[in-house]
Amino acid sequence: MDHISNMKKACILSERSIGRGTGPFGAVIVDKITGEEYGSGHNLVTLRKDPTLHAEVVAISNACHYLQSIDLSNCILYTSCEPCPMCLAAIYWAHIDTVYYGNTKEDAARIGFDDQFIYDEFAKPKEERQIQMIPLGEDEAAKAFQLWEEKEDKIRY
Repeated sequence: MDHISNMKKACILSERSIGRGTGPFGAVIVDKITGEEYGSGHNLVTLRKDPTLHAEVVAISNACHYLQSIDLSNCILYTSCEPCPMCLAAIYWAHIDTVYYGNTKEDAARIGFDDQFIYDEFAKPKEERQIQMIPLGEDEAAKAFQLWEEKEDKIRY
C-alpha cells in the first residue's frame, strides 16, 4: 500500500478544489488490500450550494456508487484534513476503520474552518443547544418504525 501516493492524490484534489472556487479539501478511498482506488472527491459545497458536500462525503458517495455497496469496511480513506463531525459520522456509517489525514482540525480552524462549536454542541444536553430540538408527531412517525421492525427482508446498515 502506497500511503504517501494516496495522500498526495487527496492533497492534489484539495488544491483543485481551491481552483474551482471552493474549500481546500480532498479525499481518496482505496481498497485496504489491493490499493485499488474506489472513489475520490473534493469539496463541492459552494459549487453545488450544498453544505453536506465535503470531500469525504463526496468520496464515500463515489466509492459506494462504484462498488454498489454501502459497506466500505474493506477500504482506507485518505483525506487532506482531519474530518469534521459530519464527515466523521459518515465515515462511521460507511464502516471505514482507517483514516489517514494531512492537516489537523486545529490547522483548519486557523484558516476559518472551525468545527469546535459543533463538538461543543454535541456534548450539551438537547435543551441547552443553539438549535432547538422539539419533539412533534411521534404517533405518526412511529408508523414507519413499526413497518421497519416488521419488515422481514430489510437490509440492515
